[in-house]
Amino acid sequence: MKKLLFVYALLFGAFLIYLINFQSREVNTNLEGKPKGLQGTIDEKYVMVTFQVGIEYWKNVLKGFEDGAQALNVSVEYRGATNYDVNEQITVLEQVIARKPSGIAISAIHPNALNVTINKAIDAGIPVVLFDSDAPDSKAYSFLGTNNFNAGATAAHEMADMIKNRGKIAVITLPNQQNHIDRANGFKETIEKQYPDIEVVAVKDGKGNQLVSGQVVSDLLKEHPDLNGIFATEANGGVGVGEALINLRKDKQVRIVSFDTDKQTLDMVKDGTIDATIAQGTWNMGYWSLQYLFHLQHDLIRSQGGPYTSGNQLLPRMDTGITVVTRENVEKYYAK
Repeated sequence: MKKLLFVYALLFGAFLIYLINFQSREVNTNLEGKPKGLQGTIDEKYVMVTFQVGIEYWKNVLKGFEDGAQALNVSVEYRGATNYDVNEQITVLEQVIARKPSGIAISAIHPNALNVTINKAIDAGIPVVLFDSDAPDSKAYSFLGTNNFNAGATAAHEMADMIKNRGKIAVITLPNQQNHIDRANGFKETIEKQYPDIEVVAVKDGKGNQLVSGQVVSDLLKEHPDLNGIFATEANGGVGVGEALINLRKDKQVRIVSFDTDKQTLDMVKDGTIDATIAQGTWNMGYWSLQYLFHLQHDLIRSQGGPYTSGNQLLPRMDTGITVVTRENVEKYYAK
């Protein structure tokens, strides 16, 4: 009887071992066959193209691009013109196209000058999206960035509040770059339509340079010594304006609204030299640019007028958002 029980015990144990192994194989098979969501391959390379590649502004955009690539298991590369030079950016873009990447995200230094080269990439079957600065007449599939006209309008309301809806103000910008054109227009039109006692006395080219912007401020104050405020549409200009006003001892007289959140700008907001700056959703620009390119490459979304015809409709524009930064919330914007 004991022998029989022993045999039954062995048989039962063997059955349990078989059952456990079978269930384990089933689980592993299910895990292996289970979709992991959208995934590409590591040999898919998506390229980001900018200009003035060394500036701090691009770091968070690139971080978003890299995070998007990591989520999709694809590769990214960062290229760009070293200077603020449209011809150099065209050359870089031509080089990128020749390597036939899976997609290109580009911030256009000029609204029209890159159209032919962007269209060349599209015609070669390479998806292209624009971010930060648009080339609206190109064939690029989408623009992902700040609604710059509305951002300019927001800056106008901030400035009007600072100078109590009355006085003389000026704009320092980059007149040949689409995002800055839109910011300046949004600012001017809002002032003209909603604040009749405020006069925009000048719109000047600061060339994206601190020294040039500082000299522009010096010249402006000679012509308009009673100037009350300056809107700088980019960070270098804002810092240049701040430094010039400190040197001229006019920093208590002239209020400044600037753009972006590089450390120099944040330091000037913190010490009160710059009264407010407009923070952009830079990580969003990079992340969603990568997502759009991947979906286009894999024929998961389509674009009006483009060659991609299946899946969902691609949004032609995505507003990546802004926030007003002042002394009250500036600490949140320093890099951690």
